[in-house]
Amino acid sequence: MPSLAPASGAVRPQLTGAAAQRRPRTAYLLLLPGLAWLGIFFVVPIVSLFFTSLQAPTEQAGIYQPALQVSNYLVALQDYWPQFIRSFIYSGIATVLALVIAYPLAYFIAFRAGPWRALLLVLVVAPFFASFLLRTYAWRTILADEGLITSFFNALNLLPQGRILNTPIAVVLGLTYNFLPFMILPLYAALERIDPRLIEAASDLYASPFTGFRKVVWPLGLPGVVAGTLLTFIPASGDYINATLLGGPGDRMVGNAIQTNFLQFRDYPIASALSFILMAIILTAVFLYVRRAGTEDLI
Repeated sequence: MPSLAPASGAVRPQLTGAAAQRRPRTAYLLLLPGLAWLGIFFVVPIVSLFFTSLQAPTEQAGIYQPALQVSNYLVALQDYWPQFIRSFIYSGIATVLALVIAYPLAYFIAFRAGPWRALLLVLVVAPFFASFLLRTYAWRTILADEGLITSFFNALNLLPQGRILNTPIAVVLGLTYNFLPFMILPLYAALERIDPRLIEAASDLYASPFTGFRKVVWPLGLPGVVAGTLLTFIPASGDYINATLLGGPGDRMVGNAIQTNFLQFRDYPIASALSFILMAIILTAVFLYVRRAGTEDLI
């Protein structure tokens, strides 16, 4: 009885006419909801924010009129450049600390957790079930002057100011804690795709564990490192809650400056200009970082 299976070299029938035109039309229809969402909730606010950053003040306080006052950007940079530098320093340190903490944990979950993998992943995302504000406020209790952590380090004379709360250390610790899951999850996703047989092959070729990690695991997991550092550094740079609750008056970041100008001073053009400057710096840094890391497919 002859086989009904098509020959391996058989040519599949090509769609012609209306059927061929229906496929791209369906794809465009599926894209419409996402494009509409981006247009309404991203493009429109960005354009509105840009025109707000160019407005000029009127004689009435808190009221601004449409203009092309580019000097708002110069004023924003002159008045708040320390907050920009402080934001990038704090977020950079927090990103490095998060990477140091997250990489061993993600490696363990990917290769050593076994039946406990699902439970560990649940514990990683568990902080998301609590409010960001409440989690940050809890650190005020953890880092209180009379708390165990501060008392321990004071006993070792490791705190020059005698405290952790209301210092840059507290702000960096808060940023690291709050954005740590954003580092762990991309790292785990990248490491989990690595074939363990590659590591075994490196060992069979007499490579030391460190050499096997450097030559096999690190290059293959680099997309996760890049994604995790971006997902940590970008929101940490614009954060203002950690600096407000855990830092002192001299630890304010650019997010605090934006929030203060919007809600307290009602200086909407300066606040909008600060937002655009921050966005431009971050986009430029991200582009250069991704190009330098050799993972251009991420953007």
